[in-house]
Amino acid sequence: MKALIIIDMQNDFMPGGALAVPGGDQIIPLVNKLQEKFELVIATQDWHPENHSSFADNHHDKENFDTTTIDGLEQTLWPVHCVQTTGGADFHPHMNAARIEAIFRKGTDPKIDSYSGFYDNAHKKSTGLSGYLKGKGITSLHFCGLAAEYCVSYSVLDALDEGFKVTLYEDATRALNEADFEKMKKQILDKGGRIKHAEELV
Repeated sequence: MKALIIIDMQNDFMPGGALAVPGGDQIIPLVNKLQEKFELVIATQDWHPENHSSFADNHHDKENFDTTTIDGLEQTLWPVHCVQTTGGADFHPHMNAARIEAIFRKGTDPKIDSYSGFYDNAHKKSTGLSGYLKGKGITSLHFCGLAAEYCVSYSVLDALDEGFKVTLYEDATRALNEADFEKMKKQILDKGGRIKHAEELV
C-alpha cells in the first residue's frame, strides 16, 4: 500500500510568511490534486515553542541564517516561525485538509530542531510516524511540500532508512536554495529513492 506525505504546507512557509519559500503557494493546486490519487494522506506540521533553540531571536549575538552549534550539532538559526497555535503554524487555507487522516507535529522540543517528519535532527526521538505507517501496512511513500532541501528531503532520507519505497515529486515542492536541493536530490537517488513529476500522475 502507498501513502502521500504532505510536508509543512504552513502559512509561515508561504510568500509573506516568516520563513517564506519562494513560490511555495504555487504548488498548492498540485498538492490538492495529488491527494485524490492516494487512499491514505498524512501531513506534518512544524510546531515550535516560542523559546525554540533554532530561532535566531533566542541567541543574543546571532542573526537570522547564522549557524551555530547546539549540543554538538550544527544548527542554522531561523526567523521565528510556526510557533504553536499561531496563524503562521496553520496550514495554508487553500490546501485541502479534508483528506488528511493524521498530522504529525515536529520541532516541539525547544532544545533540538526537527527537519524530518520521522525524527529530530539527532535521531534521539521518533515522532511515531514510521510505526503508524507500518501499522497500516504502508510500504510505499510519496512526498510533496515545503521546504524541498530541508524538511522534505530529510523526511525522504529517513523514510528510506526506515525501509520504505520512496518517491519525491519535485514539481510539488519548492526550495529555499535550489543548489542545496540539487545536492539533496543526489543523496536521495544514491540511497535508492525515486524522483518524479506529480503532473505525470495527476
